[in-house]
Amino acid sequence: MSDAVSPSTALPSTSPPTVQKRHLRRVVLASLIGTTIEYYDFAVYGTAAALVLGPLFFPSESATASTLAAFLTFAAAFLARPLGVMMFGTLGDRVGRKPALVAALLLMGAATVTVGLLPTYETIGVMAPVLLVVCRVLQGVSLGGEWGGAVLLAAEHAPPHKRALFASIPQMGPLLGFLLSSAVLIPLIDIVGMQQFRAWAWRIPFLISAVLVIVGLWVRSRVGESPQFAAAERTAPAARFPLVTLVQRSPRRLMLAIGSAVGGSALYYLTIVYTLSYAPTELGIPQRSVLAAISAGAVVAALVMVPFARWADRVGRRPVMVYGMAGSVVWALPMFGSLSTRNIWLITVAFIIGQVLQIMTFSPMAAFMAELFPARLRYTGASAAFILANTIGGGFAPLVASWLTTLWESPLVLGVYVSMLCLVSLVCVVKLPETRDEEFDVRES
Repeated sequence: MSDAVSPSTALPSTSPPTVQKRHLRRVVLASLIGTTIEYYDFAVYGTAAALVLGPLFFPSESATASTLAAFLTFAAAFLARPLGVMMFGTLGDRVGRKPALVAALLLMGAATVTVGLLPTYETIGVMAPVLLVVCRVLQGVSLGGEWGGAVLLAAEHAPPHKRALFASIPQMGPLLGFLLSSAVLIPLIDIVGMQQFRAWAWRIPFLISAVLVIVGLWVRSRVGESPQFAAAERTAPAARFPLVTLVQRSPRRLMLAIGSAVGGSALYYLTIVYTLSYAPTELGIPQRSVLAAISAGAVVAALVMVPFARWADRVGRRPVMVYGMAGSVVWALPMFGSLSTRNIWLITVAFIIGQVLQIMTFSPMAAFMAELFPARLRYTGASAAFILANTIGGGFAPLVASWLTTLWESPLVLGVYVSMLCLVSLVCVVKLPETRDEEFDVRES
């Protein structure tokens, strides 16, 4: 292991202020663009699953069965995320943040473009859904490594008093990725019509990912390694299997960290994925109107992300997250209950409030997760906590919601489900320590 620190790595602390600021801007952009692309790919699949993929890859006499099969494939990507945590977490904690991030972005781009090129069930039969599942698994592996690396790239370059602010920037990726997918899908459907979209045009959003990945790789190639990792590499030994070491040393902290993000994950994925299928098919609300309501919430949530992060830098991570989670516990019922009114303006307002509360929870979450773990286990620890929470709370949310709505026909059941998970997250955050003033050093434990 080399003791030398490359000039690009040392840049933020050794260069003139103007050069430091320029480098920090590149770091922020590199962390944001990767998560945006990754979540664009995920959002495109989620929307396509709700609109067209079921009949194309899982033909059935029942439209509901086809959609459920498409959502099962959606869940398969979440099941693959822990594998991504192990692979990229080990790479990121042993070799470096930057190599892990570049590899994750390449894998996601290749898998997403391949989905856009796949023949359907009508062309190659059962191999079509098999290949689709393989691509989704590869997407899941990729995203399992992307989030933690992007957050650490920003947080480990940040000044101590702005760590929540810097770490919150990659957290905009899910919102911007969803908005970008909507900006592609809505005009595309308007231009070609739903019939042509179902026939062939659904492939276009997946193929566009190739261009986005090229841009993302170019941006990331211009950023140096994290200075925190470079310092840790010289002074703290690398664990051979970081995840095993993490579970042995800090099982309680890891479990509580996972629980702290479960509720927000369920709220996010039920909003952007399940509602797009449920509201039109079960309640007769136009799909375009639902997509517009969710997009409005995403825009407002993106606007308040930075103010919430600045607040967390001033008062601490826990107070901001507790307010957001407590609000989500209460608001989940009226938010999803608004769907039964079929009034799109009321639904839009309800969804905006719900997504703002979710962002109040998740804006400090990135810094919070990073600060909970030591430098040589930080990539694995932050990734494992957040990604496993996403898998538990978000990956199975559409499936659980589909089952619940067959038992109870009111959309209020969705609110009850989300409210209960947000309550679990609230309890977990209360049991974890405040981390704002935690020394962000290279300690081993």
